[in-house]
Amino acid sequence: MTGGARDNAVAGRLLPWSGTDGRPCYLVGDGTGHVSRLADEIEDVQIDMADRLLGHAGELLAERRVTSAELHYLARRLSESLRDVIRVAESRGARLGRPPRP
Repeated sequence: MTGGARDNAVAGRLLPWSGTDGRPCYLVGDGTGHVSRLADEIEDVQIDMADRLLGHAGELLAERRVTSAELHYLARRLSESLRDVIRVAESRGARLGRPPRP
């Protein structure tokens, strides 16, 4: 059987968190279990946080008196958020049958 849900289960789902050593975590299954639902919820939270952070960034950058420490903090949070959203996109893209980024 090729191209179906079973192939995705065998390949594994990239989860929205890393292991303690920073390496990616994968889940093998049919996508209906507790860990799959938890991963879906965390992905939704990560996307929502990215959206809110982007709105905050726009407000902060509209201010004329922003310190370098505030900009540095914002850049770090935006970088973390972008990394999370890219992981979500790669995970979802892989489940749609798209090859991962090189």
